[in-house]
Amino acid sequence: MAEQQKLEELYDMIADRKKNPIKGSYTDYLFTKGLDKILKKVGEESTEVVVAAKNPDKSELQYETADLLYHLMVLLVEQGVSFDQIKEELGSRVGKMSKLKERRPIEKL
Repeated sequence: MAEQQKLEELYDMIADRKKNPIKGSYTDYLFTKGLDKILKKVGEESTEVVVAAKNPDKSELQYETADLLYHLMVLLVEQGVSFDQIKEELGSRVGKMSKLKERRPIEKL
């Protein structure tokens, strides 16, 4: 639960920075540049996660995943999507088959 709390705190900090910018901060830079810059960073970080996952050093994957999560949260704040909405969506998927029907149904034991 501590990790979840930290993610929520990060989301809240990013949301606060949007409302109360700190000039010179990276978060303020992203919000000032706008959606296109944020989307570009999400794309870049996604690619870096993929590349890091192919490397034997898992600390690189950890580092790049943290970058991606941060940039995704900036995107969520920019678009007005709350962290709670994402958690609700994930929770609604537990035990359900994909809407695309690409996988077998989950068998209960």
